[in-house]
Amino acid sequence: MLSGRLTYQGEPVHVEYDRVSFQLFQFGFGKVGAIGGTFDQEGKYSMLLFDGEYKFTIPTGQGPFLWKKTTSGAPDSLTINVQGAQTVDIEVTPYYMVRNPEFSGSGQTVSGSFGLDKIIDGADGRDVEQVNLYINKTLFVSGADNIATSSLGGSEITDLNNINLQVTVPAMTPSQNYVFARIGVKIAGVEDMIFSPIEKINL
Repeated sequence: MLSGRLTYQGEPVHVEYDRVSFQLFQFGFGKVGAIGGTFDQEGKYSMLLFDGEYKFTIPTGQGPFLWKKTTSGAPDSLTINVQGAQTVDIEVTPYYMVRNPEFSGSGQTVSGSFGLDKIIDGADGRDVEQVNLYINKTLFVSGADNIATSSLGGSEITDLNNINLQVTVPAMTPSQNYVFARIGVKIAGVEDMIFSPIEKINL
């Protein structure tokens, strides 16, 4: 079992479940085809493999981050020598990181406050298109999996270190006295969003 997670300087990078893909290649056995997989919402991956040498890569356009490139501009690869079960974390450079997310529940309202740390500047830097507070009945929380959301346009953010959102909890059937909350950040020109960790909020 080869497993690990997306990291930036050792910190976990959170993404949307089953949206950001990766590929593994093994050479020396004739026809070469990709062994494909996706990261979960905590940025984790796992693959059951035979022992041997593999090349790990993330295709162009995948993820809210930059993956290393070759001098020709193609996605580079990471060589992994699989000998039994092992853990290999995948270092990437996100456009932004969500900092200090704090959530609270009061009555039928969930509030979230957080900051954004711009990691990539210069020619590769991107603006924030929108920030979102998502809530859901289950541990799967994203733009595709939620019961309510609120958002703020990037041009409306006056202080990247102090962003606040509120969302009203709708009636739930069957009823429950908690929800799961998460911040999602849409970056201009980037399909995949970066997220905060998921938190359970008691109402």
